[in-house]
Amino acid sequence: LIQIISVCNLLSRCGVMGAHKKGTNNVSYLYDPLLLHGLDWASVKNLMSPSITNVEPGEEWLCVRPLQIDDYDKGFLPLLSQLTTVGHVTRLEFQRQFWAMQKSGGYYVTVIEDTRNKSIIGSATLVTEFKFIHDTGIRGRLEDVVVNNTYRGKQLGKLIVLTVTLLAKKLGCYKMSLDCKDNLIAFYKSIGYKIEPGNSNSMIIRYEETPS
Repeated sequence: LIQIISVCNLLSRCGVMGAHKKGTNNVSYLYDPLLLHGLDWASVKNLMSPSITNVEPGEEWLCVRPLQIDDYDKGFLPLLSQLTTVGHVTRLEFQRQFWAMQKSGGYYVTVIEDTRNKSIIGSATLVTEFKFIHDTGIRGRLEDVVVNNTYRGKQLGKLIVLTVTLLAKKLGCYKMSLDCKDNLIAFYKSIGYKIEPGNSNSMIIRYEETPS
C-alpha cells in the first residue's frame, strides 16, 4: 500500500497521473511514463547510499520521467550542450525529432526535472535494437548521459543511469552496453557495468558535414 501511495504521489507531482504517451493538459511524452514504475530497484539497492529510486529520488522537488514535448522550454537542449555539441535546434526541429522518435519506438529518453523552477537537470537515453540473434532478442544501449553540474552530491548521475538500466531489464533486453570516456570507467563500474576482456573496443567513423 505504501509503495502504491508513493507511486501515485510521484505521478501527481510530475503531472503524469492517468497519462500515457499523450497525457492530460495536451502534454505529450516520448513513451508511456508508467513503464518507469515497478523497476527492480531491489537488485541494485547496495549501489547507492542512501538508497534512492526514480519513485523516491531523495527530494520532493525531483521528478524522474520520460522526455516531454514541452521540455524544449525547460532547458533540455542547453543541458545536452554540457555533454556535446547540440547546434542551433529550432522548436520545430525539436518537435519533428520528438515525433519521429515516438513514432519509431525504441527511444527512451528519460529526464530529471527540478519542479521548483521547471528545469531539466539530468538526462539519459536507452535505445533498444531488435535482433535476430539471442532468440530474436532485444539489446539496449545507453546514450547521452548528462547531469547539470550545479546539482552535485545528490547521486543524480547514478539515479538516471540506473533508471534506464533497470528499464532495459524490464523491457527484456539481454544486455545493456555503453561507450564512455576513460575518466568515467570507474563511475560505470561502481553501478554494475563491466569491461569484458577482449570485447571492450570502441571504433567509429564520423560523417562530418561537408563544408559549403
